[in-house]
Amino acid sequence: MGRASVRRPVLRIRGPHHSSRPDTLVVEEPLEIRVAGRALAVTMRTPGHDVELAHGFLLTEGVIAGREDVAVARYCDGVDDEGRNTYNVLDIALAEGVPAPDPGVERNFYTTSSCGVCGKASLDAVRLTSRHAPAGDPVTVDTEVLSSLPGTLRDHQRLFSTTGGLHAAALFDADGRLLVAREDVGRHNAVDKVVGWAVSEGRVPLTGTVLMVSGRASFELAQKAVMAGIPVLAAVSAPSSLAVDLAEETGLTVVGFLRGDGMNVYSHPHRIAVTEPAAPARSAAR
Repeated sequence: MGRASVRRPVLRIRGPHHSSRPDTLVVEEPLEIRVAGRALAVTMRTPGHDVELAHGFLLTEGVIAGREDVAVARYCDGVDDEGRNTYNVLDIALAEGVPAPDPGVERNFYTTSSCGVCGKASLDAVRLTSRHAPAGDPVTVDTEVLSSLPGTLRDHQRLFSTTGGLHAAALFDADGRLLVAREDVGRHNAVDKVVGWAVSEGRVPLTGTVLMVSGRASFELAQKAVMAGIPVLAAVSAPSSLAVDLAEETGLTVVGFLRGDGMNVYSHPHRIAVTEPAAPARSAAR
């Protein structure tokens, strides 16, 4: 849609010097997600990959288990002051036999770009039961592979390179091959877009994969990983205590402070294989 960024005039000040110039800003707009015409949530997101976002949201909230549970997704009519469709309301029709969302999923308030659980109707609704918990996933990932992931993620943060205002999430296989990367003003939205891609591709549960995120590993991101059946969550910053508690309970491996060849493994370290340094070559005997 070309709506992910806009140009705005700014006054740039550097010490005693200043000048007027255009700058590129990331777009933040509301997206209302409906199920069968009923409003379920409003999230502040960066436009683009909205159907993926909705599919990922519904899966990580326990509403659907895979793409077979969705009949159709369509934008609703909605126009701005100039009569243009805003593409900010998305209605999902569930497949026949799929029950309507539990009332606990419903958000009483809008979901900000920094907090995806803030609008939960009750505290009990924060903890969800996964149909795809990763506890039995036998995958192992080499530390050398893990160390390569942040750089690959950065290489695919195209909007961040021009705006500096986006989070990113990406899925990798255990050999470090990139499956998908998404950016969004909200870290939880970026993860939902990645998970929604997997829903659309019929790849849920996401066994044998690593979810790499550009910031910290919060409880919410850990929960989304568990709901999608992802066995390893890696972050360049720290996890929260609640994220680690959830990971311990559900079999999720959490890796934090993944920078260079260093990292901390906070839960289920059996999935992380430490890459041994290569033995020095022996000199030929004289």
